[in-house]
Amino acid sequence: MLRRLIFPLLLGLAGCGTLIGLGVWQVNRLAEKEAELAEITARIAAAPAPLPPAGQGTRYQPVTATGALSGNRLRVLVSRKQIGPGYRIISVLDTDDGRRVLVDLGFVAEGAPVPEVTGHVTVTGNLHTPDEVDGFTPTADLARNLWFARDVPQMAIVLGTEETLIVARDPVVAGIDPMPVDTAGIPNDHLQYAITWFLLAIVWAGMSGLLIWRMRRPAA
Repeated sequence: MLRRLIFPLLLGLAGCGTLIGLGVWQVNRLAEKEAELAEITARIAAAPAPLPPAGQGTRYQPVTATGALSGNRLRVLVSRKQIGPGYRIISVLDTDDGRRVLVDLGFVAEGAPVPEVTGHVTVTGNLHTPDEVDGFTPTADLARNLWFARDVPQMAIVLGTEETLIVARDPVVAGIDPMPVDTAGIPNDHLQYAITWFLLAIVWAGMSGLLIWRMRRPAA
């Protein structure tokens, strides 16, 4: 009888050990991710510097740039908590040093008039490369000037700019509410994963114990 119990016992111990190990790994990864998010938050809030040369900026880098808004604007469909649907307004900044970059000016609620985006302005914000496009993202409706994600390469082609996007963190145009860069969109599900692995370990231990108990019943 004892020989019959060795395999399920070893299987139960191995399964529980593996699942607990995965849970511990997720707990450790959670601590690492929280440190990464804290570092990104500090980087986002740092003092802005002049816009770096094309291709030399880093994600979330705080920058400031002065120039003229071209008047061109794209609408990106979004929704804000406690406000509802609306649009991000993406425009073009022709900088004083001769560059042409994209600027995410912020949010306008659905149904509200979109202000003119012209004039000489100073934009303070963060460089960003949004990862919003996947295989399920609808193609932009150019006829209605309606986009479903901030597709920076495609927007740069349509508006004739370099692939540089500044997300404003301070108001630039009256009537457009800034939507600054933050860490809310960065996934951090390691706590949920850890809980899942630990619960699976408990279930595995229970099932293993039940199997061993049932195997012992004939002998009893």
